[in-house]
Formats: sequence, C-alpha cells, structure tokens
Amino acid sequence: MSDTKSFLSPPIARVLGIVGAVLAIAGALLPWATFVLNKGPWPDKATLQFFDAPFELTGFRWELLLVGIVAVLCAVIKVPGQRRILRGLGVGIFVIGLVHFIFISAEGGGLGAVTAADGSSAFGSVATLVAGALLVLSTIGQPLEEVPQWNTKLPLPVAYLGLLVSFGVLLYLVSLTLTAGGQGGAANPYSGPIFLSFLGFGGALIAAAAGLGILKWISRLSEQHRAFSIIVLLLCAFLLPFTDAGTEYWMTVAANIGVYAATAIGLNIVVGLAGLLDLGYVAFLGIGAFVAANLSGAAASSLGIHLPFYLVVIISAAIAGIFGAVVGSPTLRVRGDYLAIVTLAFGEIFQIAARNNIGGLTGGSNAIPNIPPLQWFDGTAYNESISLFGVQLPSGVLYYFLIILLIGAVMAVFANLKNSRMGRAWIAIREDEDAARAMGIKTGKAKILAFLCGAVLAGIAGAVFAHKTSTVGYESFLFMESVTLLAAVILGGMGSIPGAVLGASLLFVLPEKLRAFSDYRLLLFGLALILIMRFRPQGLIPDRHRRAELAGEDAEGHALDEGAPPGEEPETPKPQEVPAR
Repeated sequence: MSDTKSFLSPPIARVLGIVGAVLAIAGALLPWATFVLNKGPWPDKATLQFFDAPFELTGFRWELLLVGIVAVLCAVIKVPGQRRILRGLGVGIFVIGLVHFIFISAEGGGLGAVTAADGSSAFGSVATLVAGALLVLSTIGQPLEEVPQWNTKLPLPVAYLGLLVSFGVLLYLVSLTLTAGGQGGAANPYSGPIFLSFLGFGGALIAAAAGLGILKWISRLSEQHRAFSIIVLLLCAFLLPFTDAGTEYWMTVAANIGVYAATAIGLNIVVGLAGLLDLGYVAFLGIGAFVAANLSGAAASSLGIHLPFYLVVIISAAIAGIFGAVVGSPTLRVRGDYLAIVTLAFGEIFQIAARNNIGGLTGGSNAIPNIPPLQWFDGTAYNESISLFGVQLPSGVLYYFLIILLIGAVMAVFANLKNSRMGRAWIAIREDEDAARAMGIKTGKAKILAFLCGAVLAGIAGAVFAHKTSTVGYESFLFMESVTLLAAVILGGMGSIPGAVLGASLLFVLPEKLRAFSDYRLLLFGLALILIMRFRPQGLIPDRHRRAELAGEDAEGHALDEGAPPGEEPETPKPQEVPAR
C-alpha cells in the first residue's frame, strides 16, 4: 500500500463518496438544458426532469444513472479495491458532466443554458460535475488498495463460461461504442458530444472493473485457455454484423481496419520484435495491392491477366517479400536513425514511381479502377448484400468475414514466429544487437528475414485491399500511412499481437467518430493519443517484455517485486542431486 498521508479522515472521505454518488443519480434526473437549442433539442429530453419516472431515462442520462447506482453501492458497501473503483467512477462521471456542460453552454450562448434562464432551471451538468469531483476527492490522499487477485484455477466448464460471458460483454460494448451518437450529420448534430460522453461512461465502467480486479482476472484466465479464447474472439468478430453496428458504413470501416491491422501485425515483426524502425512500410502494402490489381483482370491494367485470387495472393506476397529482402539488405551496414532514413527513402521512391506510372503498372494519377470483386462459390460477389440465418446483412460483409480470417491467419503466423528460435533472435537483436552477435546470432540474416516476413504479410493484406476497394492508386500509400501503421504498433504495444489490432482499430474508429468536430477532429485525436502514451507508455496491451521494461510489471500485471497472488505461489525449485564421485 501507499504510505501517502491522508488529509481527510476515513469517515469524512466515506461521506464525501456517498454524497457524490447520490448527487450523480440526482444529476441524471435533473434537467440539463433550460431551452431548446438552435440546432434542435439536446438529446434524451434534456429540458425535462425524471424524478417521477427514473426508469424512462435514455441515452447518456441512463448511462449516468447506472454509473451513479454503481458508485452508491461501492461507497456504501466495503468492496475490494473500493477507492480505486470510486476514483475511476468519479473521473468518468466528471467527464460526462464536463462534455455536456461545455457543449450545451456553447450551443446555447452562455451559462444560462446550463443553469437558469427565463424562469427555467437546469442544473444536471453542474450537479454531475460536483458529483464527479466529490468522488475523486474522497480518494485523494487515501492509500489505494492493491488490485484484488481472483483465483483462476476454476473447473473447465466454469472457466469457459466466464470467458464466454466476458467476450460477449466485450462484443456488446464494441457495438455500443460504434453506434454511440449515430453516424453524425444532419440527422444528429450532437453526435460528437454524445460519443465523448459515452467514452466517459465506458471509461468509468472499465476503471471500476480494473479496480475490482476483473480485467486482470479475464486476462489471466484467457491466457490459461488461449486456444478457446481465440476461438471465442473470432466468433465474436463474426457476430458483429448481427448487432446494431452491422451497417454498410461500419462494415466498410471494419474491413479497412482489418486490412491495416493485418499490415500492422506484419510491421510488428520489424519494429516490435526486431526493433528496426521502418518508415516506409506502407510501400509493401502498395506493392501487394498493385500486383493484385494487375493480375486480377482490371480493365485499366496494361497486362490483361486474370488469375484466380489464391494465385494472386501468393504472387503478391512473393513479390512484396522480395522487395522486403532488398530493403532489408542495408541493415547489414546501417542501424538506428540511418536505417529509418533508408526505409523512408524506399517509401518515397515507391510513391514517386507509382505516381509517374513507371512501367505502366500503377496507372499514375488515374490509378487502376474497376478491379473485379471477389466471388463466392455460388457466384455471389463479395460486395453484395447477403442473407444469413434469416438476417439480411449489409453489402460488403463477405469482405469483412474474409478479412477476419486473414487477421486470424496473420496472428497465427506472428505467434509462431515470435515463439520460434528466429523470434527469440529478433528479440535479442532488439535488446542489444552487439550482445546478440557475440552470442552467435547471425544478426544480418535475422534482420533481412524480419523485413522479408513483414513484407510478405503486408503483400497479402495489399491483395485483399485491392479487391475490397476496387481501385488502387498511389494516394493510398503515402508517408502518413506508414506513420499511422507505426503509431498503431506503438499505441497497441510493441511485440503484442492483440495490441496491433487494437491500435489499428483506435486509429481508424476515433477519427470517424470525431468527424462531428470538423476542424478540431485531429486536435482531439492527437490529444487522445498523447494522453494514452503518457499514462500507458508500454502500450494498451503490451507483451511481457515491454510490460516489465516500461511498467515494472510481470505478465500477469502485478509489480515485479511482489510475490505471486494468493493461491498461486510459485513452485519451490527442487534441489539438484550431485552425483557421487
């Protein structure tokens, strides 16, 4: 525990916590706007009070009521990690109040819109701000409890049921996140603030689950049953089109996320495992896409060749791998910043060559349009709407299913490479290349293989990308795309398989959901990235090496200087028998 001295006595802190939690519930029931704004009424009947009908609340007010009830229970009942939970709930409640306070007052022309005006009063956002502040204040200066360690040695059916429920809740939260605030536009002019408010709600629940030790319990349980967890996660991904997020818009976004996630996993080999900074990696994605465009029967292609898709994928991967080996060859002589310059130069050379249509293979500024869509065995095009289990799914869902299988295959390849002898050699090179060479590792060969393997995976993703977009042009493979891929790897966690997928998802979903803010969208997006990297330098889902290096935690998330959790004491090593002379 922390030795920080408390400036609030425990009874006073407890009272503050209870008052803050009750005030959050009151804030949900109070009016939030004194009048109807110019762009239309603020969502969820913000000008009305709901003290007489609390269960008729909707939207962000229902979310705030739910968080307030959880806060009351945690403040009144002694639960493990109580102060951690209350602090997380308080921050989430404060964010909900702050978002609506700022935007309602801005749209309403002043503080009268969120306090009192023309005989009407609306103190919902003010009460919520005070509630969040009181909850956080009740934990400041108090020693934070250690995160509880729950037993994971469960009977197999119970463990499987726990994982099924956990990943089912995850699927539901993903669907809610994608649909929070709608898709913006004229139909919902307040989609941006509503989405930010939902992030406060989701963050509060996640913080509460983390403080209670549920997240670590799920992480350890899924690690113990890795194969079952992967199967359930893939199943959840396949079920996403059957949720409210199963629209054509989100299927298109999800398919693009999948392509870049598969590419980011390939980059993770180069950057995350081998520690080689590659600033031109998107060129390999472009090589695979242009090869597929020229070999798939596109009308604008100068080759006029139409091969089956599986052959196109193999050829795209092979050609991208060859270029990867060529680009990796300078690593025999250069490293660090100089290697970054070499890879940056390769990316720019590829972009210029594609723009100038060298060899007539890229279409130049006209790109290569009208790439034929893939077709299912019965002749159904992948870009058509289909009916499955009696549910009409949106167009493009078959591409989404294909990309899920692609991500699964790429993750399997990465995992096997990481745990192989070559993977351990890459990690050794990343930590200290000179020491790795002194230990007998052929560093030059290993680094070239890292570039080759990463380029092969990017080439496969590029072939799928070409058919998905039906048009391939150099504009899709600019330098900023390489930066985005690199940011996805670092944000998710270098060397982490799920981290690369999560990083790519955030880098695509957040800008889409923040479109309502127009010119401020990238500013908010950049601020979010800065905050994440400030408080999670090891990445959102780090591997055990990065976790130990940057966070001082072991694979299960507790400090390295701590003992094992209760019930899981490490085995005492057996004394070695010394043979008699």
